[in-house]
Amino acid sequence: MRDVELTLLLTITLVVLVVFLFLRHVRATLIPSVTVPLALLGAFAWMYLMGYSLDNLWLMGLTIAIGFVVDDAIVVIENIYRHLEKGASPMKAALNGSSEIGFTVVSISVSLAAVFIPLLLMGGIVGRLFRDFSVTVTAAILVSMVVCLTLTPMLSSHFLRTESAQHGVFYERSDRAFEALVDAYRRALNVVLRHQFMTLLAFLATLALTVLLFVLIPKGFLPTQDTGLITGLSEAAQNVSPDKMRSLDLELTPVIERDPDVATVGSVFGSSSGNTSNTGRFFIGLKPHDQRNASALQIVNRLRPQLAKVEGVVLYLQPAQDITVGGRIARGLYQDTLKDANTDELNIWAERLLGKLRTLPELADSDQQSNAPQIMVTINREAAARFGIQPELVNSALNDAFGQRQVAQYYTQVNSYSVILEVLQEFRRDHKAVEKPSTSKHHPLDSRCSCLP
Repeated sequence: MRDVELTLLLTITLVVLVVFLFLRHVRATLIPSVTVPLALLGAFAWMYLMGYSLDNLWLMGLTIAIGFVVDDAIVVIENIYRHLEKGASPMKAALNGSSEIGFTVVSISVSLAAVFIPLLLMGGIVGRLFRDFSVTVTAAILVSMVVCLTLTPMLSSHFLRTESAQHGVFYERSDRAFEALVDAYRRALNVVLRHQFMTLLAFLATLALTVLLFVLIPKGFLPTQDTGLITGLSEAAQNVSPDKMRSLDLELTPVIERDPDVATVGSVFGSSSGNTSNTGRFFIGLKPHDQRNASALQIVNRLRPQLAKVEGVVLYLQPAQDITVGGRIARGLYQDTLKDANTDELNIWAERLLGKLRTLPELADSDQQSNAPQIMVTINREAAARFGIQPELVNSALNDAFGQRQVAQYYTQVNSYSVILEVLQEFRRDHKAVEKPSTSKHHPLDSRCSCLP
């Protein structure tokens, strides 16, 4: 926030200096210097009425609006000063100058405000981010229009005067520079007017090139950065055991380390990494930019066919980004969310959507998790109540037996070991295990603990 505030103050200072450089008149410079804070004050008042708070987007909008605010004031002052140079009194010059240029200022301000209307109507995350921004700029522009048509002529009638014929060194040198600029513009304009047909052809070619570049230039919400880090999410079958998942992740690591642009590789797997038990997380550190010839995205594309040779697991890679949108860990740069009140119908259409997405040549990876082994358990609540068994206890027992619950974690100097509570191996894949009587020699719910690094 402080950086944006300093940027706003620096922008106002630079704008005032530029205005003085072009107007070369102290009083003419002070008048737009007064209109700028008043226009910003009007924008703050609008923010207060709308219940908005001051944040970086608001300050960025105000910084951009300063240029529009100063532009209106300069147009009005220049026209008033033109009447003063013709010999009109300050009051007469202010009335005639502002009345002549008033419609132009209104049309310019309304046109600028109309540019931000699409941002107000835009939906999604982009619309929510830039709606406040567009409201800020629009409010500053409209307040500036009112100030320039009322306060600016009044200040000009009181303080604006024509200067004497004698000027200082700065005025004379800057005047020669401006005269040279005007002379160069005059010569260029004469060339254009003498070759009107060629000018029209150049305009049409520029318009066609603009459309072509709009089609060819890559488009996206946020550009893909190369931060020197690649993150990955490995995924095996949803019924995979922790031992097998660990061995699969160990098979992926050497493939990544063989890439010449990879510096370090780190990985964690299982539910302790914030994911499900059949997934793992990879963190791939790249060499510095001056020591590699490929970007992070090119390295991902280079590793993808090599990692596909490892059977039983899929590793989704993506360059780490400074700005991400989404509330959950993603396997790719983009996520699709499909909603339905009917679970069976949702699974059918999700499978169809995934099949269609996989036919698109632009997509390299796509995944869906809907094949986990499931069993529906119906609790006899009356019988359970007679023995004082609550449904939460049944749920906890089943989770301990089949949910691969991590109950503890041990740390050594070189590794960490997760303690997983689970049933015996012979009962893990048998959905009838829960039906076995408790008098059996090895009841399924007689769980055991295993340590996994």
